[in-house]
Amino acid sequence: MTISNRPMPDLEGAEHRWVEVRGARLHLAELGSGEPVLLLHGFPQHWYAWRRLAPLLASDHRLICVDLRGFGWSEQTERGYDTDSLGADVLALLDALGLDRVTLVGHSWGAAVGFRVCQQAPERFRAFLALNMAHPWTAHRQVLPNLWRMWFTAFIEYPVVGRLVLRHWPAFTRHLLRRAAPDPGCWSAAELTEFTEATRQSARAGQSLFWQYVLRDIPAGFRGTHRRRRLAVPTVVLGGEHDPVIPPALLLGAEPNAEDLTVSVLPGVGGHLPEECPAQVAEALWKLIARTG
Repeated sequence: MTISNRPMPDLEGAEHRWVEVRGARLHLAELGSGEPVLLLHGFPQHWYAWRRLAPLLASDHRLICVDLRGFGWSEQTERGYDTDSLGADVLALLDALGLDRVTLVGHSWGAAVGFRVCQQAPERFRAFLALNMAHPWTAHRQVLPNLWRMWFTAFIEYPVVGRLVLRHWPAFTRHLLRRAAPDPGCWSAAELTEFTEATRQSARAGQSLFWQYVLRDIPAGFRGTHRRRRLAVPTVVLGGEHDPVIPPALLLGAEPNAEDLTVSVLPGVGGHLPEECPAQVAEALWKLIARTG
């Protein structure tokens, strides 16, 4: 079990620490003060994915940007990368920090974990902002025509092969990042290098994340395991018009399964809303927090 020794990227005002949670040390980058907001990154990224959004929120909120188990500067373990385990990490982290309730923001896979914990422990979350991720009630007729969009997972989900791809084929990770954001100016060369090098070091976690999805979440989806659970946490889902993996069609249809859920699709952007349009994401979060108290 290891923790990355790579230099930490700089974000003004961020303070870093590690918290022991369920047998792993999780890295946190914290900014600001006020009501707590927990932010869960997606793949292939880490806490630094929030670098453009965090400064817009830190004046009024305590932001807790978590590196999920095995990613960024959190400890890499042999196991624990399925959605339920990552969700258990989140709930245990709240306990370790002494936080009864937080506002939750998740992007990509972080939003998938967010849906899971909001279903399992709604009392722990004031509100949930889900970015670039389908909800658990997406109908099969919506999913099947869009399966081709997940073509890239075939390269990384299988043990051994997936780790080799993520560790030794950095151009693959760069392609995923560039493909997801239609504006070529979304990424600087340094940002692409940061996330590519981080993905090389977290190859075990990246491969395991997708493999556990195949082994556990896909079968659970066909069984309807999580579809039977209603969502009680006030939720806003934001998608990008040009998201190549989670198109707008996959965001629809959750309202009958949730007590308070709205969906908005932002025009002209893709699969990395916190970086492509941080001001719009911040505005959506402010409105959600104001509405839910």
